[in-house]
Amino acid sequence: MLNLSKKILVAIDGSPQSDKAAEEAVRMATDNRSPFKSRIYAMLILPNAPTATYTDFVPSTPVTETATWDELRQRIFYVIEKCASENEVPLEMIVEYGEPVDKLLEFAKREEVDVIVIGSSGKGFIQRRLKGSVSHKVATSAPCSVYIVRG
Repeated sequence: MLNLSKKILVAIDGSPQSDKAAEEAVRMATDNRSPFKSRIYAMLILPNAPTATYTDFVPSTPVTETATWDELRQRIFYVIEKCASENEVPLEMIVEYGEPVDKLLEFAKREEVDVIVIGSSGKGFIQRRLKGSVSHKVATSAPCSVYIVRG
């Protein structure tokens, strides 16, 4: 069996489900017995910045430009950074603004990712019907394999 390096994209949001997905992504990368190291891309997708209205004279600052961003970033990426460094897996952290499904799929296609690892919140039927499921949308539209981790 040919076992080359893999490009693994993991969706991160600081939730227990995304922490578990991060651990699984590192496990996938370290299980690769190839001399070529797998690479993990950890992606945090923030909602679009609110648009200014006529009553807003000063638009709000994006969260990545606030004084508390460094602390928030460390908490969100803590598990993936720790696991990747302990296992010597190359890691690239990415922060994007927009719709999670769109951003994950765009990145996966552009970087020719081999697998997307994403946590599932386990929402009930009604919430899933009202809001939709990011993991389901990614799984049905991804240009690569998708590994859904249940919390």
